[in-house]
Amino acid sequence: MWSVPRALALIVAFGLLLAVPAVAQTPWTAPEGIDWRAGTIHSEGTRLAAEIFSLESNSGRKLPCILMAHGWGGTVRGLRRDALAFAKAGYLAVAFDYRGWGNSDPRVILAEPAPEGKAGRFQAEVIAIREVVDPAEQGRDWLNAMHWLQSEPMCDTARIGVWGSSYSGGHVLYVAAHDKRVKAVFSQVGGMDSRFVVASEQATARTLDEATRRARGELPYPEPGAVEVGALRGAPIRDKLMDYAPAELAVQASHAALMFVIAENEELFDNRNHAIKAHAAATGVKKLVTLPSIKHYGIYREARQQAQKLAIDWFNEHL
Repeated sequence: MWSVPRALALIVAFGLLLAVPAVAQTPWTAPEGIDWRAGTIHSEGTRLAAEIFSLESNSGRKLPCILMAHGWGGTVRGLRRDALAFAKAGYLAVAFDYRGWGNSDPRVILAEPAPEGKAGRFQAEVIAIREVVDPAEQGRDWLNAMHWLQSEPMCDTARIGVWGSSYSGGHVLYVAAHDKRVKAVFSQVGGMDSRFVVASEQATARTLDEATRRARGELPYPEPGAVEVGALRGAPIRDKLMDYAPAELAVQASHAALMFVIAENEELFDNRNHAIKAHAAATGVKKLVTLPSIKHYGIYREARQQAQKLAIDWFNEHL
């Protein structure tokens, strides 16, 4: 059976975790003229931390909304610059952390079997699952964030767009394919096919072996901070990735206006199997833009303002 890691905490259960945040953060202050507040989204019983941005001059008004979440291993802190740009352009920007990331609560599992026949609340030790990459859980977090938006007082629910970058550049296709309330999609340098975990006999063997060992209680979830894919923080739950290919959901997402921005010198994957494939398959309003001379992370550096303008122009046109 599993050894009990440092992540053990005592709870009064049915999902209420009594623990301090995993990472101490310096309080963030919004720039002058920006209304910033925190929100809480409940996703399958787990509390997700959200941050909500708008202009103070738009206080109390219904605004078109842009829903945002990070890619592989990121947190809301890395999205604030983009959220501020959208707020200054007149949007309500809502950014959130997936379960187990940033200030969101983790998913928890019992360290020992539950008392037989026990329902409701009971005391138990739990193992907190943090900083793993599970697209099935992250996709549900996106969909529950969409549900949450429907009663946000400042959100014009007829005008909701989704913004994603890198791994979340695939998630935005997933959420649009599963929720027709999404009217516009902006995906930049999107990773849209996770089947690299079964791309060879060796990779397939590892993926299936991990799944078998975890199902038998012999393999714990990875520790926070694990790095197993390149230099990306966050270990994948490989059997959850083996069938995840949002590039193939473009047709189902075609009710929304779809924009794909790619890096000309993308080094992490072949654009032809990701955004280019999705764009070709989409049947509705769509656009593909290649940013010249940049690699993947150039979208956050030298091309960031250009990408922000492309996103704002796209949302202005379709929201």
